[in-house]
Amino acid sequence: MQRPVAVLWRLFLWAVLAAILHLVWEIAQLPLYTLWDDPDRARVAAYVLHCVLGDVLIAVSIYLLTAIVFRDLVWPMRRPWTAGSFMIAAGLGFTIFSEWVNVYVTGAWAYQPAMPLVAGIGLTPLLQWVVVPTLMLFIARRLPAFRAAAR
Repeated sequence: MQRPVAVLWRLFLWAVLAAILHLVWEIAQLPLYTLWDDPDRARVAAYVLHCVLGDVLIAVSIYLLTAIVFRDLVWPMRRPWTAGSFMIAAGLGFTIFSEWVNVYVTGAWAYQPAMPLVAGIGLTPLLQWVVVPTLMLFIARRLPAFRAAAR
């Protein structure tokens, strides 16, 4: 059985990885959203912070969901391919739902004409939930807290 402190430490590291990588991604894709044109830079910064915090919550939730499904809190070390594929699929599923609702139902945000679309969903948010979790998994597997837990 895993020590609670070790489990919390891994979740914290996962959240930190998510925050850093999703922040970079959110800033990079911002010009593809209409918010980019907003002259109020404080509003833009608040929007980015809101999105990053949401991304972290999603990343940690999906980590835990994956741990439940595979019955392994250290799945990044023991089952990186199968559990990692599940994690990516769950992230994509949530992204498709979230983008559809926020763009087409509530109008919470909108795409610039330059945003490439896949079935009406922005390509960059879809790629975000493939590329960022894959990088997180790659990095996490090299962190001592994850490596030690797999022993």
